[in-house]
Amino acid sequence: MNYYMPVKVFSENNCVPVHSADLAALGSCALIVTGRSSSKKNGSLDDVKAALEAEGIGYTVFDEVEENPSVETIMKARDIGISCDADFVVGVGGGSPLDAAKAIAVMIKNADSTWELLFDSSASPENIPIAAVPTTCGTGSEVTGISVITRHDLRTKMSMAHKVFPDIALCDGKYLLGAPMRVIANTAVDALGHMIESYINSAATPFSRMFVDTGLKLWSSCRGYLSGEEKLTEKAAADLLCASTFGGMAIAHTGTSVPHGLSYTLTYEGGIPHGAAVGLFQSGYLRLADVADRSHILSLAGFESTESLARFIAKISPVQADRELLEKAAENLLRNTKKLASCPYKADREALYDIIGGVICSG
Repeated sequence: MNYYMPVKVFSENNCVPVHSADLAALGSCALIVTGRSSSKKNGSLDDVKAALEAEGIGYTVFDEVEENPSVETIMKARDIGISCDADFVVGVGGGSPLDAAKAIAVMIKNADSTWELLFDSSASPENIPIAAVPTTCGTGSEVTGISVITRHDLRTKMSMAHKVFPDIALCDGKYLLGAPMRVIANTAVDALGHMIESYINSAATPFSRMFVDTGLKLWSSCRGYLSGEEKLTEKAAADLLCASTFGGMAIAHTGTSVPHGLSYTLTYEGGIPHGAAVGLFQSGYLRLADVADRSHILSLAGFESTESLARFIAKISPVQADRELLEKAAENLLRNTKKLASCPYKADREALYDIIGGVICSG
């Protein structure tokens, strides 16, 4: 067995200003990669800018990362990064800016290459340093080498072929406090999916499952906040972000499995948010798993059955998806042999249709 997760993680209140020196140690000019609005509203962008200014580090802000970032956006940011002589990247936001930051860091380092480099498994490109500042509680991208990018030419989402880990992660739960509950719920469901899919995985080991066990306990302790029965507190926000980070540590080792593979079609073709799309298939995926593993996960997450899990996810992260879209997702996944191989039980057409047949949609 082996486990590799090279990110230096700082997790505390006011994390960014406290560790400004660690941020500045990455280079002399930063390209800050973020979305259009959320990082401005929650204060994370201002914190990063102030930390860099305090250390005398120049920066340029690229704030055009869309949900499910595209190859085209990566290349636009790459060109801006090159023009401003950026020698490190700071990703600020949810999974989309963090994933984009990784791909941008590769393309800045390899300025003469085309975007195809991102998906060339025969290459071993280097990248400029990366800092990650997560502001949602779902992807765990701050501690993974994974970067999922939208390929409009193929009408789907694909993982970059190269493992690119951030050098440091600055994790502060306070950035969740002003987020819409639908964003918190959708991303928290994504984190739950990471933990379930990492535990029920052909590549699972005691190391990866250790992170799942701890992450699920934290996630379960926040269920009242996710359901809207309790108001989100600073502690709960920190616990949700920490659970997401543990989920990221788990999939850094195993990768995701069938539910994520099914979700890509729903996101690209149906415009369904990633976390909500992933959550739609968790109950069915878990229902077909080994009995002992299924019972263990349900117990830690605080559910009596896969049915109660499905109802909870449908309540906090509702999805509208028709049968045609679900079947298209299954047929598309049947062509993804790598993703199917990550499932520890036989993930054939019958199994996939069993999983999609039990989903709970809101309409």
